Amino acid sequence: MRRVATIVAVTAVTAGLLAGCGGRQDAPRTDAGGAVTCEVKQDSRVGIATGNATGVYFALGNAYAEQVAQATDGTVKATAAETGASVQNIQQLVAGTYQVAFSLADTAADAVLGTGGFDGKKQPVQALSRLYPNYTQVVVRNGANISSVADLRGKRVSTGSPKSGTEVIAQRVLAAAGIDPERDISAQRLDLTKTVDGMKDGSIDAMFFSGGLPTPGITDLFTSAGDKVRFLDIADLAPRLREVNPVYEAGTIPAATYGLPADAATIVVPNVLLVRDDLDADLACVLTKTLFDRKPQLEQANSAAKGISRDTARATSPVPLHRGAEHALTN
Repeated sequence: MRRVATIVAVTAVTAGLLAGCGGRQDAPRTDAGGAVTCEVKQDSRVGIATGNATGVYFALGNAYAEQVAQATDGTVKATAAETGASVQNIQQLVAGTYQVAFSLADTAADAVLGTGGFDGKKQPVQALSRLYPNYTQVVVRNGANISSVADLRGKRVSTGSPKSGTEVIAQRVLAAAGIDPERDISAQRLDLTKTVDGMKDGSIDAMFFSGGLPTPGITDLFTSAGDKVRFLDIADLAPRLREVNPVYEAGTIPAATYGLPADAATIVVPNVLLVRDDLDADLACVLTKTLFDRKPQLEQANSAAKGISRDTARATSPVPLHRGAEHALTN
């Protein structure tokens, strides 16, 4: 039912983008400059690009859409859609398919700098806020003889959905360990649901997923597979990854997150909430204000939202903060 609902949501967003005649403007206006009032006086439809259905982006994106609608008394009709995540989200944000997008900070940095998978073309995106941290969750099957990333050579490895932030990080982690993602592994470019299924039935030896804690799909995997799977320690590769992008940091997945016997060392990267740089400043302000005013409701959807903080909201560099977001965070 989630996937069906997603299709309906995307259709509704597209219809909203095409609307605009008969005195009613559904598509959000572009920024006309001038003072920011932080009030949206005309009906607008906002599509939010999230991620895999069993990931944190999807859970928080749906909760955020609901809170935006409530905070504006329905003036802003927001809908969240399942997507392949970061790279795809930015591409479709720029294309106008969505007006808001979740993204990993490293992918967002690639976008504004025109590096990585963006073919030397700087993307016209800005940030509403830095969000919670994402944890690179590398899970392996016990019995697959994998004790380090280097041992993934020749294995069946899910590197995440095509054009996702997970795929970007997976390829960089593999390269940092001296593995060519194109030649040295049997890469399975699968979404989280299919990846978890493959880990359960033994058709996949290892998997990558970058997500907040707890990630519902990973919870399902450890609940179902028990001691047949475990986290792989990858924190020692953090220095090499920082040579690619300074946003990468060593971090820890607490044992209590998934009811495991020990903490897992890993690599952490922040998330950001993105919009086009020409989005109406009043709408950008309202969207940002709602993110913080309704944070308790977002935490109920997934505890990863506890990591959203005004103290770090502006820390989006090299992605510029949208001027509407700056107003919301200042006033």
